[in-house]
Amino acid sequence: QVQLVESGGGLVQAGGSLRLSCVTSGRTSSSYRMGWFRQAPGKEREFVSGTSLTGSSTYYADSVKGRFTVSRDNAKNTVYLQMNSLKPEDTAVYYCAARRGIMTTRSSEYAYWGQGTQVTVSS
Repeated sequence: QVQLVESGGGLVQAGGSLRLSCVTSGRTSSSYRMGWFRQAPGKEREFVSGTSLTGSSTYYADSVKGRFTVSRDNAKNTVYLQMNSLKPEDTAVYYCAARRGIMTTRSSEYAYWGQGTQVTVSS
């Protein structure tokens, strides 16, 4: 069992930056592939970014490629999502998620989820 807690969300103007953090507890984060997802009101949850066990491989949705950077520090059991050049369409609740299997963009394949952190980008 693993617990995930996100932080770092907030209100920012378009073009600004935020860094989200996801701290894992219960089991070492190095045992899990980690993903970031987001859900805007009235929309389905969508994959944003993901990282392999060591962080050597990273994955991004086309909509955030070049603007967002995912990283992990397994010594701190923490995964980060650096978000730059934010746009109003990035407004959503952001979730981190963990799974033991191979990397996937499907939210249904992740067993563990955080409670989410709100990101609001004003125009």
